[in-house]
Amino acid sequence: MIILKDVSKIYRMGDNEFYALDHANMHVQEHEFVSIIGPSGSGKSTLMNIIGCLDEATEGEYFLDGQEIRSYSQTQLARIRNKKIGFIFQSFNLIGRMSAWENVELPLIYQRVPVRERRERVAQSLERVGLYERREHQPNELSGGQQQRVAIARAIAVEPTLFLADEPTGNLDSHTGEEIMGIFRELHEAGNTIVLITHDSGIASQAQRRINIMDGHVTEVD
Repeated sequence: MIILKDVSKIYRMGDNEFYALDHANMHVQEHEFVSIIGPSGSGKSTLMNIIGCLDEATEGEYFLDGQEIRSYSQTQLARIRNKKIGFIFQSFNLIGRMSAWENVELPLIYQRVPVRERRERVAQSLERVGLYERREHQPNELSGGQQQRVAIARAIAVEPTLFLADEPTGNLDSHTGEEIMGIFRELHEAGNTIVLITHDSGIASQAQRRINIMDGHVTEVD
């Protein structure tokens, strides 16, 4: 599903160059659960942004589902971000004035999913993460773990082929973090492809395979 070949992300400051990613090579197969682990400043977020088509590499090639990403138009890239990839962030990225139901429903409205199908998908997604009974609650009425469950439900509702999670347990206590990881394991067992980015070795070890990143250098671990 994902192939990176000698991918670099270079930031230039005057005459100086800084490699946020330095000739990274990696692959992720369909239905695989992979963790990417590294400390703060290692290049994890840069790698996630490139995989998620939120940013472009300076050098190298990125193939998604067999097609080089540079061959896509901006409209096609937007469609990939909206339909193919389910994003889950450390900060949840929920809209405070909206209920859990409305937060999950919002991307489906942007996709112009018919009302009846939209309602079914939202209900099923909230049920799947155990929050259907809290569907009318706004984010400030939910715990951190519950907010992350809403964020996961929002990603599930889009029915993506790839879940891309950036530090999904980073703001949570260990018990709540383990509950969230349980949801990811269930999603993987259901056949979904998951790429999870973390600094926590305990979280990373729960994936099928681990990829290490340090100072922009990527090392695959079977």
